[in-house]
Amino acid sequence: MTFASVLALFGVMIALAALPSSSVLLVVAQSGSKGVRSGVAAALGVVAGDLVFVLLAVLGMTALAEQMGAVFAVLKYLAAGYLIWFGIGLLRSLRETAAVVPPPVRARGLVASFGSGLLLTLGDLKAIFFYASLLPAFLDLTALTAADVWILVAITVLAVGGVKVAYALGAGRASGLARRFALERPLKGASGGLMIGAGAYLLVRD
Repeated sequence: MTFASVLALFGVMIALAALPSSSVLLVVAQSGSKGVRSGVAAALGVVAGDLVFVLLAVLGMTALAEQMGAVFAVLKYLAAGYLIWFGIGLLRSLRETAAVVPPPVRARGLVASFGSGLLLTLGDLKAIFFYASLLPAFLDLTALTAADVWILVAITVLAVGGVKVAYALGAGRASGLARRFALERPLKGASGGLMIGAGAYLLVRD
C-alpha cells in the first residue's frame, strides 16, 4: 500500500462520508435532540458498521454476505423501524414544554445510540458491494499485508468517524443556538419528519 493510494482513499472516503445520507441524518438528530454525546455514539456505531463491511470486502466474503441477505434484510427493517419510531418521538415531543438543555444521557442511552448507528449501517447490504468495488480501485486486495489491513481500518475510522463526529458537534452547536433563538420546535419538527421519511425510504428501497 503506497502513500499515494492511502491519501487518495482517505480523501474519497471523507467525501463520501460527508454526503447527506440516512446515517448523517441519524447522527444529527441524535445530537440535536439528545446531546452531542448521543450523536458521537451514533457516529461510532456507523463507523463500526462500516468496518464490518470493509473487513468482509477485504477478506473476499461478499459471496457469503450475499447468501446472508435475509439477515441483512431483517436489519434493514429494524433500522427503518427505529428511524420512524425516533422521528415520531421527536414530533410527539413538540407537544411537551421545551427543555432548556437536553436531558442527561446515561450509559444505556449511549449504547442505544451506538446500536442505532450500527444497525442502520448493517441494514444496508449494498455497502459491502460498494466497498468491494471501491477498494480494488485504490488497493491490490490480493497483496494486502496485516499492516495494510490495519492501515485500512485506521483510514475508515479517521475518515468516516471524523466526518460523522464533526456532524454531531455541529448539530449540537446548532441545537444550542436554536434554543437561544427559540427555533428548537421548528427544527425538531423538521428533523422528525426527515427521520420518518428516511425510515420509509429504507422500507421501500431495494
